[in-house]
Amino acid sequence: MISPALVLDSPFSPPQDGHTLQRQLLQRLKAFILDGRLPAGSRLPASRILAAQLGVSRNTVQLAYGQLTAEGYVRADRQGTRVASLPTVGTARASVNTSAAYAAQRVGRLTPSSAHVPASQALRLGTPALSHFPLGAWRRTLDRVLRDMPVSTLGYGEPIGEPGLRQAIAHHLALSRGVRCRPEQILITEGAQEALTLCVRLLSSPGDIAWMEDPGYRGAKAAFQAGDLNVVPVRVDTEGLAAPTPLWNSHTPRLIYTSPSHQYPTGAVLSAARRLALLERARHANAWIIEDDYDSEFRHQGEPIPAMQGLDDDAPVIYIGTFSKTMFPALRIGFLVLPDALRDSLHAAVRELLRGGHRHEQLALAAFIESGQFARHLSRMRRLYRDRQAALRSALARHLSVPHEVLGGHGGLHLTLRLPPDIDDRPLAAAAHRAGMAPTALSAFALRPTAQDNGLVLGYGNTSADLFDPLVKRLTALIEDIPARRGPG
Repeated sequence: MISPALVLDSPFSPPQDGHTLQRQLLQRLKAFILDGRLPAGSRLPASRILAAQLGVSRNTVQLAYGQLTAEGYVRADRQGTRVASLPTVGTARASVNTSAAYAAQRVGRLTPSSAHVPASQALRLGTPALSHFPLGAWRRTLDRVLRDMPVSTLGYGEPIGEPGLRQAIAHHLALSRGVRCRPEQILITEGAQEALTLCVRLLSSPGDIAWMEDPGYRGAKAAFQAGDLNVVPVRVDTEGLAAPTPLWNSHTPRLIYTSPSHQYPTGAVLSAARRLALLERARHANAWIIEDDYDSEFRHQGEPIPAMQGLDDDAPVIYIGTFSKTMFPALRIGFLVLPDALRDSLHAAVRELLRGGHRHEQLALAAFIESGQFARHLSRMRRLYRDRQAALRSALARHLSVPHEVLGGHGGLHLTLRLPPDIDDRPLAAAAHRAGMAPTALSAFALRPTAQDNGLVLGYGNTSADLFDPLVKRLTALIEDIPARRGPG
């Protein structure tokens, strides 16, 4: 039998802010059960007796007992209320510690390689010119959708995405990217990263081999590692992904990640010969190519580079796109274009895994595209980014005194600056962050860094052209202050 002295080892606090006498009694009884002061099988006194002994109402004790019973701490029968048999806290803590160690081992591979910096910081990667987004037009589109949509739209939507948006995307891709697809092949995701994660979850098993560009997109590496895939880095040169023939036999891939139209971060374009060879070899290896069409909408010189997916009606390609750069990052809408061979099975799997949401944003984006506002916005931004890239190239030519090579092609929202191996890019990037700039070390993108992977990746999407001269001068001064690296680069 429980002793009133045990419950009253300290007085109850005056009831306030939700700390009622009932809650205080309940928490004490739980604590006594968990720490063993009320062992399994102990009988609690009748509610009337304990209430009288504690000087509280019987209803207070009955409610506390009822909650303990509901949560499984005690069992009530005709003989009274007894403490249930529970694992000891020490055993539970040991189990939690073991699980935490396992979790730490899994997520340790996903440690961020760079600190988060504000989106407004100059030279930051992956940030579009948010101040130039037509926010008024977007707000009006959202308002119309919210005003006109039926109440049923507040419920769960189709997990593969709103039909209207899939129709609008299919039409846009056919015109602008040469993608061969129908609306039923499109699957809407929460950005490109979820699209990558779905590819890993649904198309591979732990231990499978995944190829990725080196240097390459860190989000792809994170998705592969989170899926326990064996990541094999494949070097990138001026013609894009360069997969040697022996690698197909020694490390046959299940997934191949590539950004062929504007390689991230070098800007290389995968040549036609390599595209065709990659498609043919992937077929023979029963591998799937994940084509990330990163920054492809912003081609500043010549005609746009068509998507690899459009080379063949039956290409073993899953095409990934996102509106994070063409619209704004917080929209969190991306998409997959699935081959017909995968469409039905992946749609069925996604319907089991996900629930459709963000319906009004999807409907608004569909309206924004169909009205022509999206195309007009892209046209304006291409001109802006073309001018900003030209201004950054000019500032680098005028003010950067150390030997360097500018990569990045003529598209996208960034340029890559290759520096001599004796200039350590990571301390340089850290010094730039302290000076109010946000370039990224090129070596941070490489799985197996070489002397060629030394430099800075400079985002210009969010930085006004008139700032590049002073920014490059500041970078030059920082480079001169960085101690030379010793030993091989």
